[in-house]
Amino acid sequence: MHSQPTSSNTPNNVATRFSNSENVSQTMSSREIADLVEARHNDMIATIERLFAKGLLRSTRKSRKEATGGRPTEVYDLIERDTHLVVAGYSDEHRARVIDRWQELESKVAQPVAMPSYAEALRLYADQIEQTAVLRIENREQATKIHSMENLFKEGMSHTQFCKGLNGVNVMQVGKFLEGRNWLYNESKSGLRFRVASYARDKYMTEHQNEVTPHGKESFIAFTPVLLKKGAVRLYDLYLAGELPMKKNWNGLFTHDKALRGAA
Repeated sequence: MHSQPTSSNTPNNVATRFSNSENVSQTMSSREIADLVEARHNDMIATIERLFAKGLLRSTRKSRKEATGGRPTEVYDLIERDTHLVVAGYSDEHRARVIDRWQELESKVAQPVAMPSYAEALRLYADQIEQTAVLRIENREQATKIHSMENLFKEGMSHTQFCKGLNGVNVMQVGKFLEGRNWLYNESKSGLRFRVASYARDKYMTEHQNEVTPHGKESFIAFTPVLLKKGAVRLYDLYLAGELPMKKNWNGLFTHDKALRGAA
């Protein structure tokens, strides 16, 4: 007896996707999470990096660049478990939005998806060519950035010395800015005496120490925060993203051809 061929009501130009398919959306971007909980993306990035530093997130610790307003912005992609962790401190309404969004994504992947038509396939191919061209431009920009970093960064530089080489940066406010990002902390109760915070120590910054002996007084150890190469790269990224404190008379140009005063 020959078996009868099975029939299907699904059109030939439709490819089904199931919840266990490799096509299922596995991550949610930090930008979408920030939008859902009505938070600044920079604050969301800071929360994610803090949780990564504590070893609490299971997502791949690899950020990607996303063009926003002509400038590259760092974006993380998190698995579902980690998205719930980073929004744990937000309101019930905000957390509910994240849960609803995950359910929406999961319901979409179970729906049949029509294969693209010939015209759509041509459009996709053209888009791919365009994206390849954009990637080449970004690669050239990255090479220029690396070259710039080699000219800007010198071993033993403080954050202030490094930022003096960046056009428009208000170097007087950089210390307080880094304190807000948990790179530095102020150990003085009456003034400013910055030390490297545990979050940034040996990752973005380190400390130089030297013994000071005032005339007629006991000697003491003075600590000077110093940038590491990775910290300089991160500061440069923040500069290009327009997130460093800038002078009011800044001309709007992101350049780095100023003389590095005090960098010796």
